[in-house]
Amino acid sequence: MTKVYCYSRCTTCKKALAWLESNGYKYELIDIKTQNPDEKTLRALHKKSGLPLKKFFNTSGILYREMELSKKLPSMSEDEQFALLSSDGMIVKRPLLVTESAVLTGFKEEDWKAALKS
Repeated sequence: MTKVYCYSRCTTCKKALAWLESNGYKYELIDIKTQNPDEKTLRALHKKSGLPLKKFFNTSGILYREMELSKKLPSMSEDEQFALLSSDGMIVKRPLLVTESAVLTGFKEEDWKAALKS
């Protein structure tokens, strides 16, 4: 089953969910604020995605800016980054789409269309 990690007040998440609904896709909605993926899950999602780990960070988020992560991430180890991501769902890029064959961060309609066809 396709899973979508979202935050209810995120406008990009709202757009993504509306797109899924209008195109008839079935999915499991997970509130990333209350059910943040743990470190083991994040490691598996990262590996499956093929994306750089930085793509899993919500770089436009308030917490990211408050913690000055743009300055800290380059010197952090991968283990430290995973620990940080698993500590708070507001640090994780959303929406986070998880299908049997793909993991995508953010919402780009063309990418989601391709991921959901496979």
